[in-house]
Amino acid sequence: MPAPALILHGGAGARRSRDYTAEIAHMREVVEAMQARLLDGTSALDVAVETTVLLEDSGLYVAGRGASPNLAGEYELDASLMDGSDRRAGAVAAFQGYRNPIRAARAVMEHSPHVLLAGSGAARFAGEYGLEPITHPEAWFTRAGQGEDNHPPGQGPALSHGTVGCCVLDVEGRLAAATSTGGVFGKLPGRVGDTPIPAAGVWATDRVAVSCTGQGEYFIRTAAAAQMHWRVESGASIAEAGAAVIAGIGDMGGDGGLIALDAQGNRADPFNSQGMKRAWLTPDGEIGVEVFGK
Repeated sequence: MPAPALILHGGAGARRSRDYTAEIAHMREVVEAMQARLLDGTSALDVAVETTVLLEDSGLYVAGRGASPNLAGEYELDASLMDGSDRRAGAVAAFQGYRNPIRAARAVMEHSPHVLLAGSGAARFAGEYGLEPITHPEAWFTRAGQGEDNHPPGQGPALSHGTVGCCVLDVEGRLAAATSTGGVFGKLPGRVGDTPIPAAGVWATDRVAVSCTGQGEYFIRTAAAAQMHWRVESGASIAEAGAAVIAGIGDMGGDGGLIALDAQGNRADPFNSQGMKRAWLTPDGEIGVEVFGK
């Protein structure tokens, strides 16, 4: 069996004008903590959730606590999770009132016959399964990402974005992936991007795990995450597959990036935006962190 590996991202909206010292330090801390969990034999699925919870709760990224309000002043969050060993998936969309949408996504996967719950139905379900409510939203949410691609309409590209995610390979050779987003300033109420949609924002099989970040409408239109699997199945390396997927999105006028792992622990992290916050653990035990370097 391969040694464990992991890659996470904090969104592809990074701007060279910003200082990412805090994010870099945090991403490294998360990878170090998850390395210990993986070496202890924790499953890829558990580590994918735990990693995403740490990213959501930090308030440093446009996910979880870092969410921004939509045009109606409401906080709508999305998340998805997929287990590569059996392709189980769970997701929530337009999710309000509770912390950690990735935990809600796991509850959907494990305690319902469905893949995706949305809106008030997702919130009721979260309450039934004991997720922690957010009692004072304005005190909880940090509106992270200001100055990145998390800007109001009219102050940058038409489709702003911000997301977190991770891909994990455990000591049993199992893959899993998770993606979570807190929304961007000024999005239309009810807008759902790629994040909670398996095949678009997340995908995991026994061959590849993928988490996407960027202008979600383009990732939906290209089935970006599942396309990675199809390309690897057709003989491409994970790096070749990732480059082709992001090139195709760029050809359509979209921007963003993705992270991916294959069953040998090889990683891909292509992007066509200015930067993409990301960190990784290789099967050799190397830990790396990058924001702008390719």
